[in-house]
Amino acid sequence: MKQYMLSVYHADRGPALAPEVMAASIRDVDALNAEMMTAGAWVFAGGLHNDSTASVVRVKDGTVVTTDGPYAEAKERIGGFWIINADDLDAALTWARKATVACLAPIEVRPFMDAPDA
Repeated sequence: MKQYMLSVYHADRGPALAPEVMAASIRDVDALNAEMMTAGAWVFAGGLHNDSTASVVRVKDGTVVTTDGPYAEAKERIGGFWIINADDLDAALTWARKATVACLAPIEVRPFMDAPDA
């Protein structure tokens, strides 16, 4: 089986969801997580704080520098993710379809690179 990352994207400064809509989405995501676990697809998942809490670490002129804020200026940000096991891209896309409905946000699907042979 191959591993895929399902990234959840949120508008950075979009309107907040109504509390009842957010509560329903949380229930739907919990149900999806349980379904993934039962199917053996779930590896790990997590939600992220707003990108204003991010720190960026990079090398600049041979020195490691840490700065506040997100790495890239963007209209959308990663708000959470799943790491899943799936037989192929079609299976990963099936989970992504369920995920976009559950969390009310776009989902990007990307496969992990295969490890080089030792």
